[in-house]
Amino acid sequence: MKQVLNAAVVGLGLAFGGQAVLADKYPSRPVNMVIPYGPGGATDVSARNLAAPLGKQFSQPLLMVNRAGAGGVPGALSIAQAKPDGYSILFARVGTHSVNPALKESVPYKLADFDYIGVYEINPVACVVRPDSGFNNIQQVADAVKKNPGKITFSSSGVGSMPMLASILVLNEFGIEEPTKQATHIPMKSDGEGATAVLNGTATMFCGNTSGFAGFVKNKQLKALLVTTAEPVVGFDAPNATDLKKPNLTKLVGWTGLAGPKGMPKEAVAKWRDALGKAVQDPGFVKQMESLGSVIKMMGPEESEAFINGQYESFRAIVDKLGIRIKG
Repeated sequence: MKQVLNAAVVGLGLAFGGQAVLADKYPSRPVNMVIPYGPGGATDVSARNLAAPLGKQFSQPLLMVNRAGAGGVPGALSIAQAKPDGYSILFARVGTHSVNPALKESVPYKLADFDYIGVYEINPVACVVRPDSGFNNIQQVADAVKKNPGKITFSSSGVGSMPMLASILVLNEFGIEEPTKQATHIPMKSDGEGATAVLNGTATMFCGNTSGFAGFVKNKQLKALLVTTAEPVVGFDAPNATDLKKPNLTKLVGWTGLAGPKGMPKEAVAKWRDALGKAVQDPGFVKQMESLGSVIKMMGPEESEAFINGQYESFRAIVDKLGIRIKG
């Protein structure tokens, strides 16, 4: 019996030792990093800027892949359904994990289908138009919507995206009772495409995260009409929610984080958490993202999950109030 017990203890020790060895070797091959929106948008900008400092933390390449469309759902779903071995990671976004589940009647994944590594970026929302649009404030846009139903358009990064919900809430706050019926929505595949739609005259207005089009505003190619924060945003000469006496607008805030499929090895989650924590302290990354209006704020797995669920509940309440839930 003693020999059996000794053998069991040795076997257990080898098993834990084997896990330690595996943890030390992770990752042993390239890791797929899915960006659920197209090039040039807020998520893509964040991911590409983080790639270099994050890549320094690993011995294997991090393969950045844009999987755009349907408001980020295909990209998020690909990770929810991936093998939870630590080799498939998602740049989770406010659209994929807060807005889409709140706005759509059903999405093919649940918030509980992911292991959250950490939210690391918070960014405000701004609404922009072309400088030659004739609009100098958001109330003028709302008035035009009332006078010309269906003719004023707003672009977004897809059905169920943050820019879609942001435009709807902003118009509602300024007197448009049924924004989805009185204005016309033009869905694109990323914040960058949404902003470009305004640049080329396809859409009248775009409301999205500042990091996706700060350069256009700086170069005076786009004009900001408002920012949804309670305080001013550097680089955006526009009234904020406090100036406009619209406190509901402060609920519109974007975020970016990392997540993997549910059931990832704890060692892998811990390694990613440590790597992300170090990467977001990189001075070059922080300077670049802050210049785009973002706030770099690292949250742990538990705090991130609570924050994401809180955002979802907040947006769900907005959707219920406006009666704009999307079927399908």
